[in-house]
Amino acid sequence: MAVSQFAVIGLGRFGSSVARQIAGLGHEVLGVDKNVQVVDDMNQYLTHTVVADTTDEEALRSIGIRNIDCVVVAIGDDIQASILTSIILKDLGVKKVVAKALSPLHGKVLKRIGVDRVIYPERDMGVRVANQLVSPNLLDYIELSKDYTIAEISVTREIAGHSLMQLDTRARYGCTIVAINKPDDVVIAPTAEDILEEDDVMVVIGTNEQIDRFERGIT
Repeated sequence: MAVSQFAVIGLGRFGSSVARQIAGLGHEVLGVDKNVQVVDDMNQYLTHTVVADTTDEEALRSIGIRNIDCVVVAIGDDIQASILTSIILKDLGVKKVVAKALSPLHGKVLKRIGVDRVIYPERDMGVRVANQLVSPNLLDYIELSKDYTIAEISVTREIAGHSLMQLDTRARYGCTIVAINKPDDVVIAPTAEDILEEDDVMVVIGTNEQIDRFERGIT
């Protein structure tokens, strides 16, 4: 895996979590925040940390931000700072800018100024939790687009011992099992002959409706 350079601007709960996870995956991470204490606390986890006001173009230039492969703007509660920082990053030619939005309007503005990806952590987590609460077999849920979702679904007692050919999920439900997480292994692109066991977790891709029908059909 090639090591990429990332920067995370705003080291609050969300930003620090993202930064530590990326660093843990073996990539170089520059953490930036205007709070000295926050930066000091994160110094041991990241490749570099800097105290800076990222609404100041010269401050961003001085830390070499234009050489970073991907910059995550995770500024917590200051929408103006988030937007100004994102504008400067795009003007400086940063390859990829990902920004956290606090509201749909904030997200729309970020898109308009050219941010490559807008994320809504609170909204997305709320959707995932809600789906897990109403569907006990649904372990995780990620929306890939407005049309498609990828979900982790526990193998129920009703389908344990069945092969994928017997389930025939594509013909019966329209969704596809793309992987099977077993207790000691992961089967990527399983074949029709693969047998499901009760401790397995299926990784399923399809529309929300298809996955919902499949989840209801196996219980």
